Amino acid sequence: MTDNGGATTGSGNSGTPAGTPGETDETTVATDLERLILDAPRKYTPYQAARAAEVPMDLATRFWRAMGFPDIGQSRALNDNDVIALRRLAGLIESGLLSEPMAIQVARSTGQTTARLAGWQMDTFLDNLTQPVEPGLTRSDVAYPLVELLLPELEQFLVYVWRRQLAAVTGRVVQAAEDHETTSGRLAVAFADLVGFTRLSRRLEEEELGELVEGFENTCSDLIAGQGGRVVKTLGDEILFVSEDPATVAEIALSLVETLAKEDNMPALRVGMAFGTVTSRMGDVFGTTVNLASRLTSIAPKDAVLVDGELAAALEHNGTATLPETPPAPGHRFHLQPMWRRPVRGLGLVEPWLLTRTPTATATA
Repeated sequence: MTDNGGATTGSGNSGTPAGTPGETDETTVATDLERLILDAPRKYTPYQAARAAEVPMDLATRFWRAMGFPDIGQSRALNDNDVIALRRLAGLIESGLLSEPMAIQVARSTGQTTARLAGWQMDTFLDNLTQPVEPGLTRSDVAYPLVELLLPELEQFLVYVWRRQLAAVTGRVVQAAEDHETTSGRLAVAFADLVGFTRLSRRLEEEELGELVEGFENTCSDLIAGQGGRVVKTLGDEILFVSEDPATVAEIALSLVETLAKEDNMPALRVGMAFGTVTSRMGDVFGTTVNLASRLTSIAPKDAVLVDGELAAALEHNGTATLPETPPAPGHRFHLQPMWRRPVRGLGLVEPWLLTRTPTATATA
């Protein structure tokens, strides 16, 4: 990248302006859709956009790269909305509301999240965007009116969901200020993993595999959200979720195993959970607690849930779990059975606990 180059288009394409010699029909359709989606014509080179926004070129380049946009050299591919976005980010820094590293982090987290969202949405609408519904119609005939109808609805829905999520997160932060247990950064972390997924993927057709993964993610996400947990991320055959409340994660884990066991053609599930201090960055979680939960998942039996000693102690302390030598009491939903001690890579000797329902809880579940 040169000092006065490097930026990107908001659409993620090569940045070639419309009307160039040899332009294909596909390029024309893509350019028409870009104009519709961005609602502004291409007007600026990266240098001109940075200058119009009164932002140093090196800072503008860092913003664009953080948002995940490719370098485009000196193509005239940016518009007034790109200038406004630069000005707003720079204004947050100038006002003192954000430091420069924090503004870069905001750009990166927003870019990564929305890129994934846009990819999911286009996967959903792909057939309608690329295949004419009737003979004689072009891709543009089909794609343009579809995007024109969807765009305002998806935009409004995105803002609604974002505000709802922001309200939920803000509420948790405010509650954390009044709750010493929460302000300590302790979370119950769980991984749920499909057993034998790699072998299964070799036998299934691509469409069947996609349907299986989609079914797994949808079932898990709905159940986790419905019972008060939070999905951190999905990794195809694995899902990571958390909660401040150990009993909530324990209930979700057992419910996942029970629910997926009833579904035809779904592989067995195993879950590993740990409770402790967690570092949160850009919507993800890190630290020894997360690593331990992942390791416990890898050694868990089929259709079983393993927890670490900290989570077992927390469940016993809050009166929701009973140990082998303790008779079940009212409120004891879970039973904890100590397993064999074993070395775990990078974490030393670990004693997992097998989590199950108490007989009375099983009977009423």
